[in-house]
Amino acid sequence: MSVEGIWNLLLATPIGRQRAVLRLFTHDGDLHGVAASDAEEVPLTALALHGDRLTWRQSITKPLRLHLVFDVTVTEDELTGTARAGRLPATQVTGHRTGSAA
Repeated sequence: MSVEGIWNLLLATPIGRQRAVLRLFTHDGDLHGVAASDAEEVPLTALALHGDRLTWRQSITKPLRLHLVFDVTVTEDELTGTARAGRLPATQVTGHRTGSAA
């Protein structure tokens, strides 16, 4: 399964809905990614795809300084799952692939 492409994400956080754009691409045979919001763009780390399960980590500084761990399930052009920041409750994540990352 290919997860490459541009994904529009919606995170239902305790401080309100947050939107981000995820760009997933392959470079030298490895999966890479970048997440962007209105406030900043950050690289994804520990990015892994196992079947339909996609996981990654990212650190943000806006609207709060957080280290997030994502765990989502990908079904064709949709994804659903959670993001967790330390001991905080998990946040629901949904997404839709909108195009190619090329």
